[in-house]
Amino acid sequence: MSWKEEQGVRVVFGVLGPVVAWDDAGESIALKGPRHRAVLARLIVARRRVVPVTRLADDLWEDPPEDATGAIRTFVAALRRALEPQRPPRAPARLLVTEGPGYALRAEPDAVDAWRFERAVTAATTPPPAGAPVALPFAGVSTTLRPAEVLARLDEALGWWRGPAYAEFADEPWARAERSRLAELRLHAVERRAELRLTLGLAAETVPDLDAHVAEHPWREHAWRLLALALYRTGRQGDALAVLRRARTLLVEQLGVDPGPALRELEADILAHAARLDPEPGSAAGRVWAQTAAAYDRAVPSGARARLESTVGLLRNLAVTGGSGLQEARRHRVAAIAAAEELGDAELTARVIGAYDVPAIWTRVDDPEQAAHVVAAAERTLAAHPAGQEAARARLLATIALESRGTRAARGPEAAREAEEIARRLDDPALLAFALNAAFMQSFDRAGRAPRRDEIGAELVTLSARHGLSAFEILGHLIRLQARSALGDLPGADRHAAAADRLAERHERPLVGVFTGWYAALRTAATGSEEAAEAAYRDAAARLDGCGMPGLERGLPSLALLSLRVLHRRPARTDEDADWGPYEPWARPLTLLAKGRRTAAAAALRDVPEPPRDLLFEALWCLTAQAAIAVGDRETMERAHAELSPAAAELSAGSGLLTVGPVSRHLDDLAAALR
Repeated sequence: MSWKEEQGVRVVFGVLGPVVAWDDAGESIALKGPRHRAVLARLIVARRRVVPVTRLADDLWEDPPEDATGAIRTFVAALRRALEPQRPPRAPARLLVTEGPGYALRAEPDAVDAWRFERAVTAATTPPPAGAPVALPFAGVSTTLRPAEVLARLDEALGWWRGPAYAEFADEPWARAERSRLAELRLHAVERRAELRLTLGLAAETVPDLDAHVAEHPWREHAWRLLALALYRTGRQGDALAVLRRARTLLVEQLGVDPGPALRELEADILAHAARLDPEPGSAAGRVWAQTAAAYDRAVPSGARARLESTVGLLRNLAVTGGSGLQEARRHRVAAIAAAEELGDAELTARVIGAYDVPAIWTRVDDPEQAAHVVAAAERTLAAHPAGQEAARARLLATIALESRGTRAARGPEAAREAEEIARRLDDPALLAFALNAAFMQSFDRAGRAPRRDEIGAELVTLSARHGLSAFEILGHLIRLQARSALGDLPGADRHAAAADRLAERHERPLVGVFTGWYAALRTAATGSEEAAEAAYRDAAARLDGCGMPGLERGLPSLALLSLRVLHRRPARTDEDADWGPYEPWARPLTLLAKGRRTAAAAALRDVPEPPRDLLFEALWCLTAQAAIAVGDRETMERAHAELSPAAAELSAGSGLLTVGPVSRHLDDLAAALR
């Protein structure tokens, strides 16, 4: 392995302000004196192209000294030491390279803030059709985003500016053109941000920024037009017309030109109250939301119990938006339950707890402490709840079963069975879908239960499609994706992945793509090369960033790569910085074996707990089996064989996320070792 691969050095450069560089940890790198910074800035302006030493000398000095070439070599050497401090003597430079008659900075496309900014603005500059997605390359990845997401990314990109571009080189001729280009791009970005805000119904929020923008750049007619339109959409017709008159006066008196056709047309439209000035439908939705929320706030007293029930309805919708929405929904849900209990009304508390029927697919809870709070509250409410209200009782039972998933609590399976019985007796489709979700979460009492989960998924799909329960229809397809994967029916799993993706796009359920994306990586692992599968798993791991599911994201990428190594009968990686999360006990024996520490591996294996009875049950037992075979732990081998035998006909892919191959292969390995 080369020093480059060992170090994994990454330097980020900033030129949207004073010229700076940061290391992997975000710490500033000392760039020495102004000449050193000038060399670096000049190479960044060249955009990875070679700048001859003679050109550098002409750019750095008005009258280059006789030893200019030697001085530049000294500056470059110092910069290399600063940018690549771990580079061994005489090893080739990785970033600031010598090539032909000069030097080039081989920074990655996303390693310079100005380059990232340019790509973000270019992608966001062409307005999409209302509500249509926008392809936005960001941090080296092309992603399809909706206008609200483009706005968030554009806000972030504008936040990278720390001052004028190449601030300390404002008077240098070699920086002038690039500074002007970037300044113009920034102005375009500010105006594009205003357009997106107007598209999203955020006219009032747009006005202050645009007002400051036109004051600083009064010759930009498009900015004046946007400001007038924003004022008009906030009901300030007079102010909008006054802005247009002010623009006309400036243009005529200062430049001697009349306003262009766009400004003249807008003025006529405002006077005529033209319908085309009204927001697009998507913006209308935002306006309706704001008006309705305001009306509710005025009409419903702040202490009204109805507010708690309404809040839970909002939290249920917030939870399926993914990312911070899911985390916020969980946090506020616990607070809503506590507030309901404080009122001492068991029926209200039952409704508040039971109304949060958010479909759940992952069998490890994201926050065990929160889940325990919800289970305890549901148990208390059950004990105090009036008899005869069976639907409310079923929802409390289903909640207990869902929130106790992955634990060994005996109450979970019992609660799931009773909730399902009540729902079937009441013939309530929505209640039955919730109860079936609970039944799924409690269907991990032993290995080999994929057929049962496939039945649950099939019933959920049929039931939900018939009664318009889109969220549970998606859940049914994801459950079947997992089950068909375990049963080795990858074409069947493909069909359910595609169906889930179609429904997710139609109903705006972004978290679904996390699971179908990981399934695609699993499929590559099961059918493709190790190299392709590793790349697919790394791509899938990127989907976990910010998904709002710590119970899923912690440790899973490392576990997937370990499973891939075991699948190909190769030793585990020994990366010291691998994040194993909750899976560390099952990974540790194999990583110790990979280091040749057999005695330590045997000791670690003795401390390995029984895997949780969840979607990774078979996979973790397969990893344990291979470690036990390697160290000759007969007792663990016998236990692993007994636990895995019911799944002999399955692929260890019941999670729909990763696989260590057919369970039968591990059973054969165990049988051979036990002879």
